[in-house]
Amino acid sequence: MMKILCAEREGRWVAHAVREDTGDPFGIECAGDTEREAIEGLTRWLDWQRAHAAALDALQQAERAYHRAVSGSAFTSPTEGPSAVEIQRDALAAVERARVQLDSVRARKPLA
Repeated sequence: MMKILCAEREGRWVAHAVREDTGDPFGIECAGDTEREAIEGLTRWLDWQRAHAAALDALQQAERAYHRAVSGSAFTSPTEGPSAVEIQRDALAAVERARVQLDSVRARKPLA
């Protein structure tokens, strides 16, 4: 969980997040002309960061599944269920979908 703090510095408002459990800073600082503007900017970035972390995790899981499919294909019987090539193709397609999703999230990164 994150806690958002905001303070006025030299006539501008600056928001930053800290981890509630440790108090450690997290992410970026967002400045604005008003407290609300600074907090909204940081909230947008935190929402994006969560989506980015989820998309990156999904890609990494898809990549691991693909590697398992490739290494496991040596032990599949061509008469049982889908072929090794089909399993690898499906796993690679899942990697590509996850990559496209990650690229989509990265394209929506808000400006600080």
